[in-house]
Amino acid sequence: MPTPRDESPTEPLCGSLQNTKCFCPPLHSENLLFGMGNPLLDISAVVDKDFLDKFGLKPNDQILAEDKHRALFEEIVKRSKVEYHAGGSTQNSVKIAQWMLQKPHKVATFFGCIGKDNFGEILKKKAEEAHVDAHYYEQNEEPTGTCAACITGDNRSLVANLAAANCYKKEKHLDLDSNWELVEKAKVYYIAGFFLTVSPESILKVAKHAAENGKIFCMNLSAPFISQFFKEPLMKVMPYVDILFGNETTDDIAVIAHKTQNLPKENAKRQRLVVFTQGKDDTVATVGDKVTMFPVLDINQNDIVDTNGAGDAFAGGFLSALVQEQSLEECIRAGHYAANVIIRRVGCTFPEKPNFH
Repeated sequence: MPTPRDESPTEPLCGSLQNTKCFCPPLHSENLLFGMGNPLLDISAVVDKDFLDKFGLKPNDQILAEDKHRALFEEIVKRSKVEYHAGGSTQNSVKIAQWMLQKPHKVATFFGCIGKDNFGEILKKKAEEAHVDAHYYEQNEEPTGTCAACITGDNRSLVANLAAANCYKKEKHLDLDSNWELVEKAKVYYIAGFFLTVSPESILKVAKHAAENGKIFCMNLSAPFISQFFKEPLMKVMPYVDILFGNETTDDIAVIAHKTQNLPKENAKRQRLVVFTQGKDDTVATVGDKVTMFPVLDINQNDIVDTNGAGDAFAGGFLSALVQEQSLEECIRAGHYAANVIIRRVGCTFPEKPNFH
């Protein structure tokens, strides 16, 4: 493995982020990629306007479930054609990474909390079908988190009920020797910012492990409300973040990326990389003093079906190349490809095999 010289995007990414010995993961191993977050069972069904009106839903919207939506989840599963998928932001990303890698199975590990119920059993089955090595903390207090996708024509009204996803307990799951061994096996870690609202202490434990062992810890800013209302836990984790993902649509994105890149860093041997996607506009990446723009793949606007999973897909594609020791350029190319596939389909779904070379 060549030693890093400058921040050229064509160098192996693990090398360009590390100024001493490269701690690259061996290729083709299980449990190389570790993700932790809020698992949701995505439930999709075609509904009519009366169904939306009954539960006070807009045709194209994303909301958190309230008490008045309780019956919605029971009612939607009674529909004639219901599709189930393992969802939630982090789980989507590791699922995409596993799909991009194909073999071996279980390169990706996932931790999160579910309920001991039927939806939990379906979620376990769907994660297994996606070849993700999911180890859920199962509890009885709350039902498995769900996200109902109520489809009317080209519109999707999303109603998320986090429920059990909010109940993850570090001491009852992450701290168990058998689970922590899976964390130790990984070389790349990815956690969406949404999990800061659930178990920041779990994120810190994993992040510190990564820093102390020269591994790569990645995080996603996920949504504006995370930076606005969970700034304190976010800033506690930030010194351990090696790769930060975000989505911005401002004019001075390169400046913002650069300022974020220069925030304090615990593992000084590894430079922080900041990657901001901008929808159809160029993706911005900064490492060291260099800011690079990467154009996204062209797509006919008529081919876009659903952009909701694009950010998760980009991160997943990026991670699939990262665990293979690819360059920044290749990681971003893989991210762009995955996002381009997902926005042509309903939900965060994909064909049997990727067509990525």
